[in-house]
Amino acid sequence: MTGVLVLAGTPIGDVGDAPPRLLTELAGADVVAAEDTRRLRRLTQALGVAPTGRVVSYFEGNEVARTPELVEALRGGARVLLVTDAGMPSVSDPGYRLVDAAVAAGIRVTAVPGPSAVLTALALSGLPVDRFTFEGFLPRKAGDRARQLAAVAAEPRTMVFFEAPHRIAETLAAMAEAFGGDRPGAVCRELTKTYEEVRRGPLAELAAWAADGVKGEITVVVAGAPPAAPEEVGPAELARRVAVREEAGERRKEAIAAVAADLGLPKREVFDAVVAAKNAG
Repeated sequence: MTGVLVLAGTPIGDVGDAPPRLLTELAGADVVAAEDTRRLRRLTQALGVAPTGRVVSYFEGNEVARTPELVEALRGGARVLLVTDAGMPSVSDPGYRLVDAAVAAGIRVTAVPGPSAVLTALALSGLPVDRFTFEGFLPRKAGDRARQLAAVAAEPRTMVFFEAPHRIAETLAAMAEAFGGDRPGAVCRELTKTYEEVRRGPLAELAAWAADGVKGEITVVVAGAPPAAPEEVGPAELARRVAVREEAGERRKEAIAAVAADLGLPKREVFDAVVAAKNAG
């Protein structure tokens, strides 16, 4: 009988945010795979719980080598708990490789929902959160970072980024250049911790603020690109576009409807343009 892989969210700041099930899993797991065993020890001491299973490290440097070992334990029936330093495993943290391997081996994977810097920052940003995209950490090299920002400059959804404190000033400056200095953003620092701070404003202002230095864990939220201005098309061009569609085999009624939909115009306006062109001819 195979075991189960449990992904558990850990506090991103305030230890009091630890979900009760985290304590249960820590106490009962056969194997606890932790991104940093020293940080895990501090967390368990703060929570007043002692793991009874084997504790192993599982971080970027040993993921490849340790994944087969953990899958073998799962095949043998072990309950393996995966935790990272903060937040949910796999979200810019170790975990994906193990989940992928466990799924491929037909092993059950479940989760203990917990704190998330991404969702917390979105909620506090004051920006639209009905649709969003998580971009993680940007490349460290300026050229690579500029290219990646250029690739998402037209993204209409709110974007979430992680960044290190010693790079936040240059990253915000690069965002202001790529997205425009007036694009709204929010820098969320030390979320749920004693010195939590959320700085909101245009990217140019945020870049100027960060130039003096920023400390702590940082999540950046940036508004998506504004909708493109409606294309201004005169009556003659409207009639021409309808004619092109008609020549391609569409009925006039369908062609008028399609042109109107493409440009976000009332069908009556396109119809009138076609009639005017016909009368002029």
